[in-house]
Amino acid sequence: MLHTLTVNTTTRSQLIDITPQVKKIIQAEKISEGCCYLFVPHTTAGITINEHADPSVAQDIINGLERLVPREGNYRHLEGNADAHIKTSLAGSSLFVPIVDGQLVLGTWQGIFFCEFDGPRQRKVLVKLISG
Repeated sequence: MLHTLTVNTTTRSQLIDITPQVKKIIQAEKISEGCCYLFVPHTTAGITINEHADPSVAQDIINGLERLVPREGNYRHLEGNADAHIKTSLAGSSLFVPIVDGQLVLGTWQGIFFCEFDGPRQRKVLVKLISG
């Protein structure tokens, strides 16, 4: 079962909690045990798991990545988005989350975040559910 989530971003750098959309897919497919594999097919956007109870954490992550990899730098890539490629490499392009009793196995404060580093854009997240 492969699903595609569409994510519309509104700023250049943004973390968007997509946990509710992923949960809806699992419920619709009636998966009780298995795994959820998420993949972002973009070179300037990624995916991560982190705290979603306090929205300031997402902004802190963006701010921290900006300090580590500033937008302007001595980059050789000439499209003006070299920093976005590096930030995506740091965040990663895929995640695996177990499913038990029809629920994602996440920690109390954890959520799944789509990471935009070169927006605004319309993006995709591929969600593969494996039952068993």
